[in-house]
This record gives sequence, C-alpha cells and structure tokens, in this order.
Amino acid sequence: MRASRVILALSMAVLLLLAVSPGQAQEARGTVSIDLTGVGVGLGVSWGSGTLRYEGKTYPFSIQGLQVGNVGISTQRAVGTVYYLHNPADFAGTYAAVGAGMAVAGGMSGLTMQNQKGVVIDLYAVQQGVQLNIGPQGFTIDMR
Repeated sequence: MRASRVILALSMAVLLLLAVSPGQAQEARGTVSIDLTGVGVGLGVSWGSGTLRYEGKTYPFSIQGLQVGNVGISTQRAVGTVYYLHNPADFAGTYAAVGAGMAVAGGMSGLTMQNQKGVVIDLYAVQQGVQLNIGPQGFTIDMR
C-alpha cells in the first residue's frame, strides 16, 4: 500500500513539473545568464544585462522588468535554459509568466516565461532564498 502511494506521488510530481515547465518537453536550444540590479523595497525598479548562448555563439542583451526580492540596492544572478528558439532574433521581446513559479532544490526559485514569438525560458535565481518576480507588464529583452 505504501509503495503505491509513493509511486502515485512521484507520478503526480512529474505531471506537475511538465505542466509548469512547458519548455522541458522540447530539447534545450540555448542557455542564458543574467545579472540584475534592483533598487528599493517594493519599488520594483530593476535592470540588467545578460548573455544568450545559442549554437556555439554568445549574444549580449539587456533586460528590464524582471524583479528580485530585494532590500536597498542589490545585484543578483539568474541562469536559465531556452526552448523553442530557432533564430537568435526571436529571443528579444516581452516575456510573460507561463504557469506558476517553481521552488527548486536547495532553496532556489524559478520561473517559466514565454515571449510573443513562442520562445520559452526556464529561469532560476542563483542565490538561495532569492525570489524572482515578473512585473505586471512582464519583462523585456532587447538584443544589443
């Protein structure tokens, strides 16, 4: 009886993970790393820069609207996996949350976002205990 409960619980966890992270159903197309700077408690002012690694090349970008749970002035790093990307130009755009936020082992938090071109990013805060949040209008990535 206990073994069947464990199997059922594991099956439900896998289904939930797939529902929350639609990008994982497809092969990863690239990776991102982002450095964010935020100012103030509850102000939601943040900016940053990052790099997209896609097919052996590195593409720099700027980002606005992604928030980290911060007090005062803080700098945070986030990393992620990119899915459904077929052209680096499609990476730019406005991203909105897909599903709910994720809690990851070790106290990290994560988000799954998608832009208007169908590109999906699974993004994770590197520092333990840091929450990633998206502003009401999403966040915007501009290629440099």
